[in-house]
Amino acid sequence: MVIGENVKNAQKAIKEISAGIIIYRKDRDGAKFLLLYHGNGYWNFAKGKLENSVMAENGATKFVRESAYRAALREVREETGLNAKDLRFKEFFKVYDRFSFRRDKDRVFKIVIYYLAETRQSDIKISEEHDGYGWFLYKDAVKLLKYQNLKDNLKQAYDRVRPKNLQSRQINPQRQSFNLQKGGASHRPA
Repeated sequence: MVIGENVKNAQKAIKEISAGIIIYRKDRDGAKFLLLYHGNGYWNFAKGKLENSVMAENGATKFVRESAYRAALREVREETGLNAKDLRFKEFFKVYDRFSFRRDKDRVFKIVIYYLAETRQSDIKISEEHDGYGWFLYKDAVKLLKYQNLKDNLKQAYDRVRPKNLQSRQINPQRQSFNLQKGGASHRPA
């Protein structure tokens, strides 16, 4: 496929913009990344679409799109129960995911903007749209992610948070656990 053709097809597609946060927490084994389970073997980061709102200003009505950062915070709160005060953002980290897919008969061109944030909270309150969650070391999280673009984004996040002295350290795989109970999923340290 020619690049120009790709752009041409993207122009005909419905365009969607979403935002999310790659969340991690540190413990004695290193950085563990939060993945949300959607069922059918599909794990992903907390994310969602930017919302539009209607504003009236000087008698005129206009549509205002939510910023990517605010959308990411809102989605994380809705999907995990974590608030902005629970997160410490890594400065200057922003990765973009671009892909297309079919929804019914429509072609959708999607852009997802991910930020990176650390939390000290281990308990997550997942939304109804998820079947569970887990905190995973990079080597395990990358195996769970289905799509290469998500693996690439996780790698960029991992490269930002991994201490140099942990690069050759052996990790005990017995120390990870997660629970896939609907509505009450939680991580329990082994």
